Amino acid sequence: MNPIPHSAIMDAFIAACRGELDAPKPGNVHVFADGHGMTVDHFLRSAEVAARPLCQHGAKVGARIFGAVEATSASVGQNTNLGIVLLCAPLAAAAEAAGAFGGDLRQSLKATLAGLTRADAEAAFAAIVLANPAGLGAAARHDVREGAETTLIGAMREAAGRDRIACQYASDYADVFGLGFEALDRAAGRGWLAPWPAVCVYLAYLAAFPDSHVARKHGAAAAEALQTAAAGVRDSFMSKDEAADGLADLLDFDRRLKADGLNPGTSADLTVATLFADHLTRILIQRGNNG
Repeated sequence: MNPIPHSAIMDAFIAACRGELDAPKPGNVHVFADGHGMTVDHFLRSAEVAARPLCQHGAKVGARIFGAVEATSASVGQNTNLGIVLLCAPLAAAAEAAGAFGGDLRQSLKATLAGLTRADAEAAFAAIVLANPAGLGAAARHDVREGAETTLIGAMREAAGRDRIACQYASDYADVFGLGFEALDRAAGRGWLAPWPAVCVYLAYLAAFPDSHVARKHGAAAAEALQTAAAGVRDSFMSKDEAADGLADLLDFDRRLKADGLNPGTSADLTVATLFADHLTRILIQRGNNG
């Protein structure tokens, strides 16, 4: 199988970012409501400027991460997409190399993650410091403000117990290809079209585990309380015959979370990664079918 053109990977990344923004995701920025000092335009511009370095042909994962964060910082002047970039850079690299694995994105991703180096860690650490995400504290080992002493996969394994993005690296993206894809399948089974599949994915993540971003900013108790509340919202939403019938409840929950300053950013980042992985998988399947 010939490699996917990097332009197709870029298009898939931008489509995933736009698909997430079109979905009314309680607590996050979306087309129905801005929030936390950020607008939809901030995120759209971030996706557009980050796409080229993130999908740069032949680039190492760390270089993709730093380039995308640097471009975002220069364009919008704030951290809008660090988690998205950390999750999507390995997927972009894996899609480019998937031909060697018969078009199997998961197997290519597994090899990509296993091949991450100390240089990748250095570049990713520099990107995290540049983005300066809210709630970034100090770590006893592998602190991003210090020189990398291990590979990027080693650092992510160290952080996996406290950060769901790091957990994806350590588990070969088990949540994305498991929980996330299962939510997409449920939406497809209901015949729900965009933006509702993205809502299904987001609520699945929000109800499955405490959001890492909320935990860093507001503590574990706040993140666990949000998870419990989200489970009720998810169950109510999934009980609807028509997804649009749940919009009012979603926007009410959205207003309450934003009033309390709660931004479940990790769940949103995982939603983008799931949509991106789904787009890439479909491209690979189509290219395989076309010979």
